[in-house]
Amino acid sequence: MIALTELYKGFRDPEVIRSLAKEIAAYASLIDGNVNIMEVCGGHTHTIMKYGLNQLLPDNIDFIHGPGCPVCIMPKERIDHAAALASLPNTILVTLGDMIRVPGSKGSLANFRANGCDIRPIYDPLDTLQIATDNPDKTVVFFAIGFETSTPMTAVLIEQAEQRDIKNLVFHINHVLVPPAMDAVMADPNVKVNAFIGPAHVSVISGAKVYRPAVTDYNTPVVVSGFEPVDVMQSILMIVKQKAASKAELENQYSRSVSEDGNLAAQEIVNRYFKVRDNFRWRGLGPIPSSALMLREEYAHRDAEHVFAAHLPNDEIDDHKACQCGDILRGLCKPKDCKVFGRGCTPETPLGSCMVSSEGACNAYYRYNGVTE
Repeated sequence: MIALTELYKGFRDPEVIRSLAKEIAAYASLIDGNVNIMEVCGGHTHTIMKYGLNQLLPDNIDFIHGPGCPVCIMPKERIDHAAALASLPNTILVTLGDMIRVPGSKGSLANFRANGCDIRPIYDPLDTLQIATDNPDKTVVFFAIGFETSTPMTAVLIEQAEQRDIKNLVFHINHVLVPPAMDAVMADPNVKVNAFIGPAHVSVISGAKVYRPAVTDYNTPVVVSGFEPVDVMQSILMIVKQKAASKAELENQYSRSVSEDGNLAAQEIVNRYFKVRDNFRWRGLGPIPSSALMLREEYAHRDAEHVFAAHLPNDEIDDHKACQCGDILRGLCKPKDCKVFGRGCTPETPLGSCMVSSEGACNAYYRYNGVTE
């Protein structure tokens, strides 16, 4: 049997990382101006901060943290939906771990749970089937979140509920899509981004090809990267080589897991149960057309937004005025630019979603860099 360390130890080799850093510096010296790389996924942010990769790079290379954290981009009104559903009689709300601590306008789901609502954080969506089966006299609501990575699992969950005729299970769908968010970042007149590290797990499902429009539309290199430190450094090297040659191309560093077309079986089951929403409001980015999914009409009986429409608030609610999470998600500032970072806002007492999530940029800065004056 292969030991777990065998799967990653070569991708964390300090000598390899230092060698890549030297090569990156050599190519960066040939580039006029800054290379501002947005790592879309919060998993890459945590790798960069945990291993200090940002400290190994020349001054003209900078990381800009993107909106690729599904918990971070959830607007307060969607959390208020979850709270309203959890507050209904004979209802159990089920959602993935970090979501329970994100503040809505009336508090987090953890607050509602403390006040008596039956809210259950899980790590395997299929556990929801057992919860629904064990509680036939209650309505179980699965508050579904995530990018292309986790959407197929929700689709499988819906399919299982249909096949097993579990009538008391409904879904509040908050699955979002990466490429429209990249478009929204680049549409900002203050945008600084001129290269992207594409997300790894998303790309396993969607395929690398979904980023090709970003390359052609914005003349911006996109390199799909794995999550280990050597992966990220190799991806940066691929970007600076393109920049030094005045090129903009789509490249796939994570070829051991990502293909051009992605997982076609996963895409098929997602398309069977979901369609693209006309619009979805992202925390920090505002409304983005065609950037999220919803259940198809034939599954309206599973759609909590349809079944419980009369109980759900409609107001759009902005973040706390002191919180700069929106600007961080748009790549316009860094966590330490926020005046409440590490003071009024910590992982224990978060004002914004970027501090809550294990993929959030503020969480990464706080965990690995601490608070400095």
